[in-house]
Amino acid sequence: MLRKVVEIDQEKCVGCGLCIDACHEGALELVEGKAKLVREDHCDGLGNCLPECPTGAISVIEKEINAGAEKPAEKDSLACGCPGTLAKSLKPKRESISEENKKQADTSSNDILQSELRQWPVQLKLINPDASYLAGGELLFAADCTAYAYARFHQDFMKNKITIIACPKLDDNQYHIEKMTEILKKGPKSITLVRMNVPCCSGLQKAVKEAMLNAKVIVPYKEIVITPEGEMI
Repeated sequence: MLRKVVEIDQEKCVGCGLCIDACHEGALELVEGKAKLVREDHCDGLGNCLPECPTGAISVIEKEINAGAEKPAEKDSLACGCPGTLAKSLKPKRESISEENKKQADTSSNDILQSELRQWPVQLKLINPDASYLAGGELLFAADCTAYAYARFHQDFMKNKITIIACPKLDDNQYHIEKMTEILKKGPKSITLVRMNVPCCSGLQKAVKEAMLNAKVIVPYKEIVITPEGEMI
């Protein structure tokens, strides 16, 4: 998989360690007095370490990364050192709510709004393709904006599904295709795509369909398009 990672010029590096402190993913270490990228699978390629380097020794490059080459034994651990991105399944709480709280939640229908999120993380970039919950799961690929435009997103789309979100406008769509392909190779039960009816959002549709072809996945597929006004079309 082609990914962005940092590269450190060993001639320019003075071993100050500032980049290591700036790296929240734990991808950098001092080796023989020089900073080195020791975990390519942990590097997110965002370059938070770049401005900390006083000698300009760090740059961001694109490199072919084997997604499974450096994974630790713990299958569901993510290719990112941040504890907040550890892959895990979630079980929504079903609590009894008083009639007064029901009225406050929705005065028209007394609906009790509960989270339908079944796993963490949700960002496509942070999803571990080897996470156990992906195999046989009902996948929901959604454009970032859809959950803000459509009021009942949890109840109408996320229930009993694995939710994966991405933005085809701000992210690298070729990366989306490659990452989705790895995910779909795990054998999903079904695929649902929710996107906006704006031109840039068609990129997510392209990514999902290309990934299905690449992974040779034939499963029930459903596509839902949302307007900025929050209506399905």
